[in-house]
Amino acid sequence: MQLFNINADKSLNHLPHDGEVRYLGVLFSPDECSFYTEKLFNNLSWQQDQAIIFGKKYITKRKVAWYGDEPYSYTYSNVSKNALPWSEELNALKAIVERESSDHYNSCLANLYHTGEEGMAWHSDDEVTLKKHGTIASLTFGAERKFSFKHKRSGEKVDILLENGSLLLMKGVTQSHWLHRLPPTKRVLTPRINLTFRTIHS
Repeated sequence: MQLFNINADKSLNHLPHDGEVRYLGVLFSPDECSFYTEKLFNNLSWQQDQAIIFGKKYITKRKVAWYGDEPYSYTYSNVSKNALPWSEELNALKAIVERESSDHYNSCLANLYHTGEEGMAWHSDDEVTLKKHGTIASLTFGAERKFSFKHKRSGEKVDILLENGSLLLMKGVTQSHWLHRLPPTKRVLTPRINLTFRTIHS
């Protein structure tokens, strides 16, 4: 397992093979981070996330919000959501992310983790409605958290520390070969907001 320095080279691919993950570091000043964290926390249409597993519905403490160019339907964990129109803050952040990543996105799944005890289990963002091998841009505001990757075949693991105001790009065949998760921790007591910009097939 490898934990990369948060000041790593932006051109570095953090995956040893079968994919491409680039950590672009912090894009915003502390004041900008505070501004966007407050605006996103208070203004997005947060709802508790749901999953249906073996016919049983589970409701998470983590909250989500789904936005896009159109009211795209997005299904994961056997639950469908329809995208809301972009908010002013999300539109501004989307433009920054597109400039920094040299890519285009038509939707965003926002996640709100109230404390470090809330996380995400191993999964891949490989739903059929997502653009195959498209870039997923993950923007973090709030608490610093560790983000983990695990190769589907070899079990090899890579950890990256995501800072407040930082951008991570998952590109190419990453979702086909790697799982990722946000491990829970009792050491983090403050919220983290994660914006995952992506491309949905309309």
